[in-house]
Amino acid sequence: MPRRNPTHDEPCPVARAVDSVGDRWSLLIVRDAFDGMRRFSDFQRSLGVARNILSDRLRKLVEAGILATQPASDGSAYQEYVLTARGESLFPVVVALRQWGEQHLFQRGEPHSVLVDKRTGKPLPYMAPRSKEGSAVAPQATEVRKLPQ
Repeated sequence: MPRRNPTHDEPCPVARAVDSVGDRWSLLIVRDAFDGMRRFSDFQRSLGVARNILSDRLRKLVEAGILATQPASDGSAYQEYVLTARGESLFPVVVALRQWGEQHLFQRGEPHSVLVDKRTGKPLPYMAPRSKEGSAVAPQATEVRKLPQ
């Protein structure tokens, strides 16, 4: 399926976000970057993606300000890809997708990875939108309001 051209005039924040990170490979690259991967060869080995597709997605993530390139930390001639502050702010998105997958795409007892808090060694609690008062907010309790132009 061909990728749409980004629509910078799109008034929907979800549509703009999907234009930046909404394809399979981009989100999996971001996931791997959170897991500490930095090198092209590591991303390719982890994902099994063709070199041209990986190059394209890495370039687009750099252009979107989600990843940045820097000289390799070991002093070699390679470059590394690191998450920027914008990229790191995708952490709740990746956690929400992970938790949704754990909840809906695995049979009970089926092995899968778990994201744990390094301090406690315990799995992260399930994420849910919360009100200012701290209570969970259901989808039917929200509405989208267009901001004036």
